[in-house]
Amino acid sequence: MHEENKAAANGCGKIRSGAQNGAALLALMEKTGYSMVQQNGQRKFGGPPPGWEGPPPPRGCEVFVGKIPRDMYEDELVPVFERAGKIYELRLMMEFSGKFIGVCVSLDNCRLFIGAIPKDKKKEEILNEMKKVTEGVVDVIVYPNATDKTKNRGFAFVEYESHRAAAMARRRLIPGTFQPWGHTIQVDWADPEKVVDEETMQRVKVLYVRNLMISTTEDKIKAEFNKFKPGVVERVKKLRDYAFVHFFHREDAVAAMSVMNGKCIDGASIEVTLAKPVNKESSWKQHFNGQISPSSENLLGFPNKEDGTQKSLGKPASLSVRLNGQHSPGPPEVERSTYPIFPGIKLTPISMYSLKLSHFSSAVMHLDYFCHKNSWAPPEYCLYSTTSQDGKILLVYKVLISSIADDSQSYFMPEKLCTTVEDAKELAAQFTLLHL
Repeated sequence: MHEENKAAANGCGKIRSGAQNGAALLALMEKTGYSMVQQNGQRKFGGPPPGWEGPPPPRGCEVFVGKIPRDMYEDELVPVFERAGKIYELRLMMEFSGKFIGVCVSLDNCRLFIGAIPKDKKKEEILNEMKKVTEGVVDVIVYPNATDKTKNRGFAFVEYESHRAAAMARRRLIPGTFQPWGHTIQVDWADPEKVVDEETMQRVKVLYVRNLMISTTEDKIKAEFNKFKPGVVERVKKLRDYAFVHFFHREDAVAAMSVMNGKCIDGASIEVTLAKPVNKESSWKQHFNGQISPSSENLLGFPNKEDGTQKSLGKPASLSVRLNGQHSPGPPEVERSTYPIFPGIKLTPISMYSLKLSHFSSAVMHLDYFCHKNSWAPPEYCLYSTTSQDGKILLVYKVLISSIADDSQSYFMPEKLCTTVEDAKELAAQFTLLHL
């Protein structure tokens, strides 16, 4: 329901046409003598007001007002705020029509991510709780804790019968409105599963095995998968509580998947599926919508697009400017802002992996996020040093990615040295992301 219809239905607002809004705002300007300009997604009223002499008001004189009804404008807001004192400037954030539209493929996502779930809750309890407050629940996917299989990992995925059902559930489960077991949960769309074409999957001869015990060894896994047909397993790569089992022949991998799925190894019931190949052509540039900052390209020594020459690392002043004036190389530029924490504001614990890419501003965090999304182990950083001709200590990190499905232990090290540990680690993370 549109905001205007909501107001009319509730009897708590009025519907005004564009002409009526314009007339009301003109009347306000004529009455007060204030000017009004519209720019950068906001409308500014005043600043300075008529007859103002001297500098603008000092810091500390501005207040933020949120939750303003969307159908309320300056002609109604100004009289309310003037009760507290003379207004120097009022900036109203606007939503405008008439913009260019964006078009992309629609994802028929039917799965929600539910975070901050008590770790002692079982699948049946979570399923029943979701069914109480949302409609169209088909299934709940809950993963056991890596170290304690009697507990969950603090999150679950809820599958719905349709995208519409999932969307309605997401709105219903907005944090603060629903608190199962007395906990404020976190809700967002689950990342869509990677889609691999059937022709590629027909060639896969690697199995993905999850829900293993931390203590289970690669030799034990190999022995268990060789039981149904000796000698079929080529090698095993285990990472924490999951592993990749490589077979010499695809038909043996498919047969082993059927036999081993649901079996117990060291007391843990395992899940076995065909491993989805990693598309290495999909570089981090594509993964992050191709947003590489010019400063990042210069840091890594990419050719200059204009003259074809290679730029060097240069001095720290050439690095991307960061928050509080600090300098460090970085991934795509994102908006950096701080906001006040007002008294009584509610803070909800969340996992960084449930956030979107736009929330990360460093390559180090991007790399950690990227590895997690691909079900790889966290990257390992090894620090090396040398001494420059003028006696400075110069640093470089080597990054190890040892969990790629093809079992190749990949090392990445930029050909640039840095003077600080932070810059060296950031540069190494950038270099790794660009070469994965």
